[in-house]
Amino acid sequence: MKCLLAGHLVIDRIIKGSRFETRIGGGVYYSAITLANFCDVEVLTSVGEDFPGEWLDELADLGIRLKLLPSENSTSYELRYLDANRRELRLLSRAAPIRDVPSGSYDMVMLNPVAGEISPEDASRFKRLSDYIIADVQGFVRVPETGPVRFKNINASFLGGISVLHADLKETRHLRNFSPGDVEAFLVTNGAQPGFAYLRGKRYTYRPVEVDVEESTGAGDVFLAAFSYFYSQCPFIQALKRASAFTALFLEHRDFSFSMEDVDKLAMKVQVERLNDINP
Repeated sequence: MKCLLAGHLVIDRIIKGSRFETRIGGGVYYSAITLANFCDVEVLTSVGEDFPGEWLDELADLGIRLKLLPSENSTSYELRYLDANRRELRLLSRAAPIRDVPSGSYDMVMLNPVAGEISPEDASRFKRLSDYIIADVQGFVRVPETGPVRFKNINASFLGGISVLHADLKETRHLRNFSPGDVEAFLVTNGAQPGFAYLRGKRYTYRPVEVDVEESTGAGDVFLAAFSYFYSQCPFIQALKRASAFTALFLEHRDFSFSMEDVDKLAMKVQVERLNDINP
């Protein structure tokens, strides 16, 4: 399966209490390393000379091909964790927008921006590359200005017709001219709390597996990527359960040292319930 992912690789500066570390991040990073377990992955991104070369080498070692666009700076975020699931984000710098849409065709194209690097107009151009388009809302609703992360309302009609869309619950209130039935599958996560999933407008709730973790960085991006792959291989509810289990195991290990047997065993504990249409 040939996959193209577009979005900024990020220099994450993570603060947990008195501890501080700098490491690679960004939605496209976590989605790419997830899909690299299953697919042939290319990443289209823009980074500056301040982006550590060894981080790019690590991606190449995973078999991920990089299409790098030049930029004066790299995108960088500060993530200050208040607890395992709550954090405060600050945008420190922003790389150049991604405007060069490649040619060719792919089995899957994922748009995972984090700081407005993909415009709605360019997002529509990416749709020409595949019949299976995936997107995350976060980079479209964030205001791309340095400082504490703020959100803006957007005309989300350009997202209509895609295969899988993901949003955090708080991000959904910023989508205008959009309803869950506009996409094939719509995933709404809420941290460790129960989330929602829509299949062609039909609403389900699911309860993530409880795991004891120090942080949740990358959870939504791993979940989106895992679901998107599983959904290409199996029915919706099975894909939802497996993606939830896959994400829980990633958060527990912070790597992919677990097996698909572990995933399928844990997936049996994920609760999914169809909600009546009259429910809000």
